[in-house]
Amino acid sequence: MGSGFSSIFSDNNDKAPASSSLQGLGDLPENCLAMVLEHFDPPEICNLALVNRVFYQASCADLLWESKLPENYGILIKKLLMLHEDDNSFRCLRKKDIYSRLCYPIRISNGTKEVWNEKKRGGICMLVSWKGMKITGIHDRRYWTHVSTLQSRFHTIAYLKQIWWLEVEGDIDFDFPPGNYSLYFRLYLGKVSPRQIQHGSFNNDQVHGWAINPVCFRFWVSNGEHAMSKHFLNEQGKWTCYHVGDFLVDHDCNYESTKIKFSMTQIDCTHQKGGLSLDSVLVCPRELETCHLV
Repeated sequence: MGSGFSSIFSDNNDKAPASSSLQGLGDLPENCLAMVLEHFDPPEICNLALVNRVFYQASCADLLWESKLPENYGILIKKLLMLHEDDNSFRCLRKKDIYSRLCYPIRISNGTKEVWNEKKRGGICMLVSWKGMKITGIHDRRYWTHVSTLQSRFHTIAYLKQIWWLEVEGDIDFDFPPGNYSLYFRLYLGKVSPRQIQHGSFNNDQVHGWAINPVCFRFWVSNGEHAMSKHFLNEQGKWTCYHVGDFLVDHDCNYESTKIKFSMTQIDCTHQKGGLSLDSVLVCPRELETCHLV
């Protein structure tokens, strides 16, 4: 085996080739190396860019990052970065820079919605704060209160003390790229701590009424799709993303925006319910794990 292996590196005169003739990945043309890097996810590409100068230059290729960007990134970069409709300045940006800027959370709708591109697997995500929703009785402190906390990306949540009629509604109008999406309500059964890390601070005594009947979650999409799910709220002391359903965004060449209406209700007036924290509604690509997003 040894002689067979060594023969690979020998010529007819059994002399090893000069070291200058040895080639590696760094000797590949940049466009070929960029095509190889295209099979890696963005964080891996950034790590490989540290190998040497050739890898770095290949990692900046527009053709590489074009494949990582959302299909309608031109529309998104204009709207999210507040560029004028006739302003083509984004075209001066490299595709890598556009990808990077879209991965940073961007607030829209007076700060009640947050949009970002998931940096590892790609895909546009949106988080809708409770402040951007219509909530029955939200301004009556007998029923609801506002709690500042680092456990929310919006740094505040709505806490339900008690109520007979629970009704939460909201809507979204956004240019989601084509793909399959899921919608979730992010809730916490108990009162959250103002700190990022909890130490059993939730109050079990205030949690009541959720085991009698389930909460009904719904959404309606402008393409005609709709979904409904019912969940008993029994996961105390931790944030839970309750899955409402999935929907498809399948645009034609006009790229019309997607409109979504969603709701959460528990309107059985035979009993009171309370001790519930409401943070947000999450819309994300179906294949993504929600625990890593909020």
